[in-house]
Amino acid sequence: MWLEVFNANPYGTNCWLLSGENTDDAVVVDPGFEPSAVRALLEGAGKTPVAILATHAHGDHVGAAGDFAVELPVYVHEADAVAFTDEPAWNAGFDNPLVPVKDLRTFADGDRFTFAGFSLEVLHTPGHTPGSSCFRTDALVFSGDLVFAGSIGRSDFANSDPGAMRTSLERFLTLPDELPVFPGHGPDTTVGRERAANPFLRELA
Repeated sequence: MWLEVFNANPYGTNCWLLSGENTDDAVVVDPGFEPSAVRALLEGAGKTPVAILATHAHGDHVGAAGDFAVELPVYVHEADAVAFTDEPAWNAGFDNPLVPVKDLRTFADGDRFTFAGFSLEVLHTPGHTPGSSCFRTDALVFSGDLVFAGSIGRSDFANSDPGAMRTSLERFLTLPDELPVFPGHGPDTTVGRERAANPFLRELA
């Protein structure tokens, strides 16, 4: 599996690029900034993007999705889709407003997709936003702004829900300890490492 990250932006947001074995197709997760730089990473690896996935619709994660996508589909949870049509009222004050998306598609909890030589399952994990979601493959999970290495996402925005966040964190802890976790900000980790050392999760474990 090919995995690359672009995080040269003011928020340190991770834009993940993923491709399975024996394919030149790739999926882009959370393109918040610098679409030309993300394209250059893909082109340098000989990869062609086929879809964009959004863990949630905050501007630092999908602000550049419209510019990057052009004719590509952009997938977001149905509860966050409104951000692309009513962003000023919905978003969290990020200074990069969302670019309109031509082909916006929605997903729900439990949906499965096959792209770029791999399959993934949507885990709806609300709390940070109503539609915040994780994407799990056989090899890893993209946790968005649910769990970071040693921390968790904020749940104090206008449309956040601390109670839902707790439930989502409990769901995260049902994942196998050995599963690698690639978050929306910061370094990668594992479920087991966070279960043992993350102070926000230890009280739930």
